[in-house]
Amino acid sequence: MKSFAALALCLALAPVPSLAAGETKSDAPHADRAPLVTTTTATRGEMVETVQVTGTLVAREEIVVAPQIEGLRIVEILAEEGDRVAKGQVLARLSRETLDAQAAQSSAQLARADAGIAQARAALAQAQAALAASAPALDRAKTLAKTGAGTDAMLEARAADQAANVARLDAARQGLASAQAERKALEAAREELDLRIQRSEVKAPEAGLISRRAARIGAIASASAPDGLFRIVEDGAVELAAEAPDFRLAKMRPGQPARIRDAAGFFHGGKVRLVSPEIDRTSRMGSLRIAIDAASQLRVGGFARGSVETDRRTALSLPASAVIQGAEAATVDAIRDGRVRKTQVKTGIVVDGRVEIVEGLAEGDIVAARAGAFLNDGDRVQTREDAALARAPAQELNHGMAGDAPRKAGGETK
Repeated sequence: MKSFAALALCLALAPVPSLAAGETKSDAPHADRAPLVTTTTATRGEMVETVQVTGTLVAREEIVVAPQIEGLRIVEILAEEGDRVAKGQVLARLSRETLDAQAAQSSAQLARADAGIAQARAALAQAQAALAASAPALDRAKTLAKTGAGTDAMLEARAADQAANVARLDAARQGLASAQAERKALEAAREELDLRIQRSEVKAPEAGLISRRAARIGAIASASAPDGLFRIVEDGAVELAAEAPDFRLAKMRPGQPARIRDAAGFFHGGKVRLVSPEIDRTSRMGSLRIAIDAASQLRVGGFARGSVETDRRTALSLPASAVIQGAEAATVDAIRDGRVRKTQVKTGIVVDGRVEIVEGLAEGDIVAARAGAFLNDGDRVQTREDAALARAPAQELNHGMAGDAPRKAGGETK
C-alpha cells in the first residue's frame, strides 16, 4: 500500500512530456518569422508638373474713352456698362448748338468768298480785254509817228493807256489770287469746324466691352478727367495678373498652358502670355499674366486661381512615401529575392505625391511602400502589395483645388 502511494506521488510530480513538446513547437515559428512589408511597384506614366498661383482678373488692354473737344455739355448717352460695342460706335453725344452756329457763319463766309472770287475773275477778264484793245492802238500810233502822220502826243497817250491796262491786268490777277487764298483759309477753318462737330459724338476707338461709365447727362465733358467718359476692355479680353516666387517663376515661359478657376468655381482654359523679367527684391516675387480663353463671363477686378503646366513628360515614378530624401542622395528600399536592398536613386519632379525616378530603378521593380530606418540592407522580409498605391495614377493635372468639384465654364459638373 505504501509503495502504491509513493508511485502515485512520483507520477504527479513528474513533467508531462507531451505538453512541453507542444509549447516548443508552437513558439518556434514566431521566433523565425520575417517581418511583413507593404510594397509598391515602380510604374511608368505621364507626369504633369503644375504651379499654383493666385491673382486678380484684369483687362489685357483697357481703353480710356475721353472727349476730344472741351467745354461741351453731355446731352445723350447711348451705351451702358456691360455693353459690347463695335469700333466707331457712338457712345455719347455732346451739345453742338455753338458749333452749328459757327458752321452757319462759316457757310456765309464761304459764300462771300465765292462771290469775291467771281468779282476778281470778272475784273481780270475786263483787264485782259482792255489790254487786248490798247495793244493795236499803240501799234498804229507808232506806225503813224514813223510816217509823220501822227503826233507825239497821240503816241504818248496810247503808250500810257497800254501801261495802265497792263497794271490793271496784274492787279486783277493778284485780286483773284487773294480771293482764292481767302477761300482756302475759310475752307480749312470749315474742315476744322466739321471735325469738331464730328467729335461732338464720342465714339468707341476699338471694339470691346464697356467696363465703366463715368459720363453723366448735363456734365461738361473734359478730356483731363482721369477716368474719361468710358472705359472699354478691348475685345473683352480678360487675363489673370498673378505673382509667384522666384524659384517658381523660373520654370514659367510664355505659351505654357494653364487652367483658371474663378470665384464662382468655373474653370477656363488659358496660357501664359507674359512673364516679368524682374523680381521684387523685398518679397522675392515676380509677376506674370495668363491670357484666358473665352473670358466673356469674367469680371475685371475679381479673384481667381491659376494652375500653370510647367512640365509634362512620360517617366518612371514611385509614391513619395517610398523615397527617403537624404542630404546628398535619395534612397529606396528595393525588395529583391525576399531581401531588402538599399538603393540610391536620382529623383526628378514631384507631382501629386509621386516622385519621378530618373536613375536607379527599372519599371516593375518592387520597393517598400513606406521606406524607413527600421529596414536594414539585407534584411529578409515578407511582402504584401498595396493595391491602392499600385493603382494610383502617375499623373494628375491639377485642374481643381482641394475639396472642390471641378466645373466647366457653363456650370457643368464633371
